[in-house]
Amino acid sequence: MKILLTGGTGFIGSAVLQQLQDRGHDVVAVVRSDASARTVQDAGATAVVGDVTDRAWFTDQLREVDGAIHTAAPADGAAAFDDAVVDAVVEAFSGTAKPYVHTGGIWTYGSNDAITEDSPTDAPALTAWRSERENRVLGSDVVASLVQPGIVHGHGQGIPAILAGGDRDESGALLVVGDGSQHWTTIHVDDLAELYVAVLEQAPGGERYLGVSGDNPTVRELGEAVAGSVAPTTVDQVHERLGEGFGDALLLDQQASGDKAREAFDWKPSRPSLVEELRGGYSA
Repeated sequence: MKILLTGGTGFIGSAVLQQLQDRGHDVVAVVRSDASARTVQDAGATAVVGDVTDRAWFTDQLREVDGAIHTAAPADGAAAFDDAVVDAVVEAFSGTAKPYVHTGGIWTYGSNDAITEDSPTDAPALTAWRSERENRVLGSDVVASLVQPGIVHGHGQGIPAILAGGDRDESGALLVVGDGSQHWTTIHVDDLAELYVAVLEQAPGGERYLGVSGDNPTVRELGEAVAGSVAPTTVDQVHERLGEGFGDALLLDQQASGDKAREAFDWKPSRPSLVEELRGGYSA
């Protein structure tokens, strides 16, 4: 199929681009600059430079493809950005069999030690805007699916790089996020990319899928994998270092299995765990 991809130069999007090509799809990557166009072209995709918030333009791009995956995320104005994407997808794909995969996130469910796709939502302020857009696209006349990744790791990138490069105290102990007792749901980016493409190819539409490996280490365990010894930080210290919104998200205590995606698509995450990667030095 000819698949439109947003975010093709990003951490998740670049892995999805590669997986789409490995599965024999032609990728049209919507990018924002000539430099990004060169990056996706070097990866084998066709580049289209433009602005997805230009609804008429983006709708026209969608009409020319057989399906789409949205992984792009702006630095700010995320709600308006996703509104524009959903508007265009609904206009272009409604009433067709063209599949669309939208990106959500595990933080939507708040602290919970047994998250499933049916769990109540309790999103932190940072991602509270997501649910309205997700519900709108899933409830539309589009073959739309939602992938909700956990903490994405792999190749020395993503949120874990912040932990791996964190500050130390006078004794050399790594300063972790909070007291370290909270669990993070995790997923390797290459396993996640395989899930995105499986959802695109097989999902019936209207469903959510947690993109998690089932490995839910504590932040203390992750810190110990980096440095051997760790030291806690206060909530105020977390806010000072990372900002209140991002800090509160990383302080969530979350666990999930990802069983629904495994059973629906015979998806089998197989890459190294985050603890294993951190023990190895967590480099690209």
